[in-house]
Amino acid sequence: MPELPEVEVVRRGLATWVVGRRIESVEVLDPRSVRRHLLGVEDFRGQLEGATVLDAVRRGKFLWLPLSDGADARGSSTGPSPTGEPPHTDPPHTALLAHLGMSGQLLVEDPSQPDEKHLKVRLTLSPAPGLPDELRFVDQRIFGGLAVVPLVPTYDGGPGGHGALPLALIAADAKHIARDPLDPFFSAAAFHARLHARRTGLKRALLDQTLVSGIGNIYADEALWAARLHYARATDTLRRADTLRLVDAVRDVMTRALDAGGTSFDSLYVNVNGASGYFDRSLSAYGRAGQACTRCAEDGRTSIMVRESFMNRSSYRCPHCQRTPRNARW
Repeated sequence: MPELPEVEVVRRGLATWVVGRRIESVEVLDPRSVRRHLLGVEDFRGQLEGATVLDAVRRGKFLWLPLSDGADARGSSTGPSPTGEPPHTDPPHTALLAHLGMSGQLLVEDPSQPDEKHLKVRLTLSPAPGLPDELRFVDQRIFGGLAVVPLVPTYDGGPGGHGALPLALIAADAKHIARDPLDPFFSAAAFHARLHARRTGLKRALLDQTLVSGIGNIYADEALWAARLHYARATDTLRRADTLRLVDAVRDVMTRALDAGGTSFDSLYVNVNGASGYFDRSLSAYGRAGQACTRCAEDGRTSIMVRESFMNRSSYRCPHCQRTPRNARW
């Protein structure tokens, strides 16, 4: 499942290649990929054709493209502005929401390129010099999908997510999602208070997108290892310093993953140009069962990373650096 860095890499690609362009036509090759659009394929197509993509926004793992309506679009520019800013319009009311799921890909392609085997939806964009003219949604496992959803005010009056337009609007389907640690409006103090109130295991809390967004299994293990915290540590026993250390670790891990283009273990995660990420080569915890803990090795100790079952998944930790607490909450 893509986590925050992977989705942010895709968002940045969409901001470069798609924002400011009008959607000329929509082709739905598999209706299952628009099943979240409850009014059906024809309404999905009707709401998109003629609209201009105003921005590319992400909160946690959620990604959406705010849209002008068709009337606004016909009077707008047909490509990104020279400064990279989205075209000026009235505040948008709807957005194209993308759920990448386990295998969803948003690819920007030239129409001359052959269709991908698992192509589900094709958007033809207005021409722009030097830019490909198709945005394709490809999904092998069909767990993801696209939908046009309303934009609603944010609960705290801040921007809905990462994007160029500082709009206090969020895709309705994402309004329950908490801010992520890379969000300028994220509050470590408020996160600490929520952790204490939840009274659960620490990794369970990190995976709860209503507490903090964007963190999945891989980056949770990496951040917990970096912060020297066990995944079953009871959240109500965390000191403020523990929480701050964990937040710093999450931010560091995700920033380094972004610099590397995300983590990719197979061909299913790619950016909008089809390139995979490389952060898997820098993982310190996830997937390293049976290997030496690199931190312990640097300190002259021998400690072997272990894999343990957790919520029908796996957790990886160092038995020396991340010792099991007496008050563990599994």
